[in-house]
Amino acid sequence: MANEQDPKQNHLLSVLPEAEWARLSPHLVRIDMPLGQVVYESGDRLSHVYFPTTSIVSLLYVMEDGSSAEIAIVGNEGLIGIALFMGGETTPNRAIVQSAGEAYRLDARILKEEFHRAGPVQRLLLRYTQALITQMAQTAVCKRHHSIDQQLCRWLLLSMDRLPSNELKMTQELIANMLGVRRSGVTEAALKLQDAGLIRYSHGHIEVLDRPGLENRVCECYNVVKREFDRLLPDLKAL
Repeated sequence: MANEQDPKQNHLLSVLPEAEWARLSPHLVRIDMPLGQVVYESGDRLSHVYFPTTSIVSLLYVMEDGSSAEIAIVGNEGLIGIALFMGGETTPNRAIVQSAGEAYRLDARILKEEFHRAGPVQRLLLRYTQALITQMAQTAVCKRHHSIDQQLCRWLLLSMDRLPSNELKMTQELIANMLGVRRSGVTEAALKLQDAGLIRYSHGHIEVLDRPGLENRVCECYNVVKREFDRLLPDLKAL
């Protein structure tokens, strides 16, 4: 059974075959991921990848004027730093911790060596990358076509899928930055959800009270992303 300091709380690590786990596990380093910590900046050369267990990291695209918008979130279903094994070495986005917790860090060289074995780890990471690209594409569609309260529902449900509880510490200002909207828009959307009895929001703390209610209110984007992750990332030990 996974405990609070178990790297196998991360889905990708939990499905590694025995031989691959034996090679990688000695090199995993548990680290704290405090709220708001920047894991890497746009243009940074990646020296490590990170496997979140109890934390969630937001991937943001940052404009020249400093404004930003979220393109994806990563929690215990995935890893931070796909550019490393996709051949890019650097990435055009920022990664920032949106929900505090823990992660396991792995040296870039170790992961690249395992990836280039062209075995189960490579197949697993490529499937994960396809699912992540789907999330990025659907996020762009959602921001263009759906209301702020629908986007907030999507964002909350995706976050809840990656957390062990129904509570999230997050300020409205940070949510606004994630969604790429004005803070007043987030306030209005959060009040709608609170008035409907779906969430409770107070002083940077969000508690989901009625998950089925959020699922009934959310746009199609949440289910598109969830189905793709479920399709691509089942129990992969057969790899």
